[in-house]
Amino acid sequence: MAGGASAVAVEDRSPQEPPAPVVRRRRGVRDLEPVLLLQAAHPKQAVLTAVGIAACAALAGRELREVGVVLLTVLVGQTVLGWHNDLVDRRRDARHDLPGKPVAQGRLEPGSVWFAIACGVLLLVPLAVTTGITAGSCYLLSVAIGLLGNVVLRRGLLSWVPWAASFALYPAYLSYGGWGGQHEGNPPEVLVVVLFALLGVGVHVLRALWGLVPDNKDGWTYLPLRLGLRLGAARLLTVTSVYLGAVLVGLAFAGTSVGLSR
Repeated sequence: MAGGASAVAVEDRSPQEPPAPVVRRRRGVRDLEPVLLLQAAHPKQAVLTAVGIAACAALAGRELREVGVVLLTVLVGQTVLGWHNDLVDRRRDARHDLPGKPVAQGRLEPGSVWFAIACGVLLLVPLAVTTGITAGSCYLLSVAIGLLGNVVLRRGLLSWVPWAASFALYPAYLSYGGWGGQHEGNPPEVLVVVLFALLGVGVHVLRALWGLVPDNKDGWTYLPLRLGLRLGAARLLTVTSVYLGAVLVGLAFAGTSVGLSR
């Protein structure tokens, strides 16, 4: 017994193994907050939309400085919409392990994104009204509808409504706009407004195509999913591409025949 106790005592006095070193992943350029914010902003959609609306402004005969303001305004507005969308969907994106979602992956803090949204809105308001109060109000209303669409209607059959409404306001933003906060242009042509609304519906379907599987798992019943279940994703992509092409041709015809504004 004594020998056993002595052995235990000697064993207790033996040095403990040092704890395993904590291995920390080296932060690279992709982990920097500005890069993560850029990734969360849906940059491709933001750039394509901004360039498209700026091109419409140029084709409508707007001066180069006005085209530049339109480009920057729409780019900021689309960035705010992208950030808000990733915030709203962060838990759902994490559940489905979707790639390219730094907020859902825990690499970007939601508080940082909310702060970026606040800064973006503070920049967006003066940018929008630079081309006129009426024009700026139309664009800000378009962004507000987009933000609302990130929260409501998106899961059901009326998911296309916010997209149609927000795109329908783009012609008003362009036709009422000019240079200076006091500028007052003319109302947009009804045909152009309708075509832009149809364009918004097509963009909605196209954007939704790559998320149909997780949306179906979550029990969504929105328009792109219903079309996808009936036609199949590949056929729906073809139909949507043809649809968007036809709308763009219609916009080109309307622009050359009736013009943007009355």
